Amino acid sequence: MNKCPVSGLAVSEKTHWKAAHPHEGYLTKFSLIGQSIIHGEIVTDDDVVMDYIDINVFQTVIRESNLAGKAIHMLFNLNHVKGISLVYKKNLVNLLYNSGPVFKLLALYNADPEIYSILETLAAIVPEESTVVIVDDYHEAIQMILDSKSGKLGHAPGEREGEEQYEACKKEFLSTLARFNWLNLFNHPITVPESTNQLYSYFKALEALQQDLREKQNFHLQEKERVTEEYKAKIDEKTILLNVQEAMNKKIESQLEREKSSLNCQIMAKEMELKRMSSIMTEKLLKVEMIRGLLEQENIEPGLKKKITCCCQELVDYYSRHEKKAEKEITAEDSSFLSKLQRKHPGLSRRDLNISLMIKQNYSTAEIAHAIGITPRGVESVRYRLHKKLGLAKHESIRDYLMDIATPTC
Repeated sequence: MNKCPVSGLAVSEKTHWKAAHPHEGYLTKFSLIGQSIIHGEIVTDDDVVMDYIDINVFQTVIRESNLAGKAIHMLFNLNHVKGISLVYKKNLVNLLYNSGPVFKLLALYNADPEIYSILETLAAIVPEESTVVIVDDYHEAIQMILDSKSGKLGHAPGEREGEEQYEACKKEFLSTLARFNWLNLFNHPITVPESTNQLYSYFKALEALQQDLREKQNFHLQEKERVTEEYKAKIDEKTILLNVQEAMNKKIESQLEREKSSLNCQIMAKEMELKRMSSIMTEKLLKVEMIRGLLEQENIEPGLKKKITCCCQELVDYYSRHEKKAEKEITAEDSSFLSKLQRKHPGLSRRDLNISLMIKQNYSTAEIAHAIGITPRGVESVRYRLHKKLGLAKHESIRDYLMDIATPTC
């Protein structure tokens, strides 16, 4: 076990009494000297900026060292530290006043002159029961802690009254700046020395600065309130628009449901019509078959007989093909297609929708003509008008367009 070279006390270390700061490239390490002195240090080979304080690790060290609830004596090695972030300063002040132990004495050593003013400001803002000192090296820091624990540490003998007043004014000045810069506290009273004091003008300037900062803070709060109200109004406006849009969407949805119901009724009617047509065609097919059978038994001139038989066969083939299509039920896919087509082209009539479905199902012109009871030429006229209603160019195919509508989108 290592020993302190100054006090001879044992030095205890634990692997989890460390905290890495990868962003700034350093390690904070703690150890215990004897039973009650905590030593902290920055481990690095480069100049660094202390970015945040390791409160959790520090509290673990205190708890495992049985120092919870006791006044702490601590020294900290600031070698290679060239700066201290605002976050670190705020966290340290919070530790000193709120979430941490009472520091009987905190000795900072190996500090770079560049951060002396920060450390002096820290020493000025600590609570009255705490003391922060800045010393040159480890030996001096340990000696001051030992003197503090033995009760030997105090004011230097023969210190003059003027020097005490100067140090008190300096502490007040630095602590006020810390409240301004680190904590944004602009209403804390400032103790201004007598007008005859050589530092009086500095404190009056500090008072003026405090007033300016208060005004800026009030302006910022007012501006923040104004912007908040402005955006709240915009949010309310957008909310109203969204509610209106939602109501419109519900209305459209209700309308679409009614249209869907209407289309389903039409589909059911068409299915019944198709079944009726299928029944009629079956009946006619049987009659044609019967006629062909009778012809086979009659003694008719062979050429004429062959001609009549061929005509009967053509009728049988035609009715067979048409029967197969008539027996084909309209599927859910066809129903979905008709709904999509009507939503996209609300101006289409019931006959347009019916013809569109047959075109999609690849009915021929003759089959469509027979199904709706018009001539093939009439079907061509209907297709021409449908082409225009769908807004298609001359070279575009109606069936290809209808198949694109029927294709499910991912």
